[in-house]
Amino acid sequence: MIRDKKRNPRNAALILDCLHIVVGILVVICAILAFLDPDNNQFLFPLIFWLAALLNGVNGWYRLGESGHDRKKKAGSLAQCAAALGLLLVGIISAVSIWR
Repeated sequence: MIRDKKRNPRNAALILDCLHIVVGILVVICAILAFLDPDNNQFLFPLIFWLAALLNGVNGWYRLGESGHDRKKKAGSLAQCAAALGLLLVGIISAVSIWR
């Protein structure tokens, strides 16, 4: 029997976990650098918002696919996607205000 690797939930969960670790480390590094020297590293603030938006968006998309017909899970995943959109917009506003 040949398993379809794209549909294996273990692989998707592993990729999601790795993404959480990598993006989490990047956010912590960017936040430390941004708060140590905010004048020279102010470009990192939009990046932090965009990384958080990426993480929320991917997590919401994954949970939306896993929710099936459960309305509560589907509503939670859509709320997470909406939070990702909000963080993306805050990052854009932050970038415009910094680079203006």
